[in-house]
Amino acid sequence: MNFWTQLRFLNTNYVKMLYVIILSVFLVKILNRFIDGLFYRQTKIIKTNENRIKTLGGLLKSLLKYTVYFIALLILLDLAGINTSSLLTAAGIGGIAVGFGAQSLVKDVIAGFFILFEDQYQVGDYIETEEVEGFVEEVGFRITKLRDFGGQLHIIPNGEIKRVTNHTRGNMRALVKVKVSYEENIDRVFSILREICEEIKTLEYIKEGPEVLGITDFGPEGIEFTIISKTTPLKQWAVEREIRKKIKERFEKEKISFAYFRAPLKGA
Repeated sequence: MNFWTQLRFLNTNYVKMLYVIILSVFLVKILNRFIDGLFYRQTKIIKTNENRIKTLGGLLKSLLKYTVYFIALLILLDLAGINTSSLLTAAGIGGIAVGFGAQSLVKDVIAGFFILFEDQYQVGDYIETEEVEGFVEEVGFRITKLRDFGGQLHIIPNGEIKRVTNHTRGNMRALVKVKVSYEENIDRVFSILREICEEIKTLEYIKEGPEVLGITDFGPEGIEFTIISKTTPLKQWAVEREIRKKIKERFEKEKISFAYFRAPLKGA
C-alpha cells in the first residue's frame, strides 16, 4: 500500500468515525479533570462543605458528558449517511409530546439542584417541611427522604417543597414552662429554679443559660415560670427533659406544689 492509498484510507468515513469516538472520550476525561480541579480549589478557598461540592461537581460532569456524547452521536450518524436533520425534527416533535408529561419531573430536578446549590439542608439535618418533619436520609435531584421519630420514611418530590425549617443550623432554644400553686412563696420558687439552672449549666451541649425569665403568666391553675437556654443543634429536647427532671425531684424534696386544674364544685 503506497502513500496515496494510505492517505485515501485515512480519509474514509470509518476512520473519521473512529476519530470522533476517541476524541469525545478524551474530551470527557479532560473536562472531568478540569471540573475536579475547579471544585477542589473552590473548596479550599471558601471552605464549602465537601459533600455539597462533590454533588454539584458530579451533576456538572454528567451534563457535560451527555452533551459531548450527544454531539458525537450526531456526527457519527452524519458520517454513516443518515440524515440527522430529519431525526432531529422527529425527535423535536416527540420531545414536545414527552415534555408535557415530564413537566413535574423537570420541576423536581430543577428544585433539587437549587436545594443542593443553596445548601438548604444536607443528610443528617433535622428539618420540617410540607407538614412532615424528620432527619434527612437522602437528598437527590428529584426526591428528598425524611425519617421521622416514629421510624416512617417520607419521600417528598423536591418540586413540592415550598418551605423548609432547618432545626440543625445554629444554636437551638430549649424552653421549659412550670406552673406552681398560688399558695407557694414566689421568691422561694424563683431561688430554687435558679439553683437548678446552675446545676444544668455543666452539660457540655449547653451554649448559653439556662436562665429563669421569671413569672410569665397567671393562669386559672397557678403561676407560670419560664426557663430558657441555648444548646447545640438537636440537643434542645435533651436539655428540656433534664430541666423538667431536676424540677420534679427538687420540688418533691422542698414540698413545693405544682399547679393543677381544680374542677368547680357542684352547685357553685
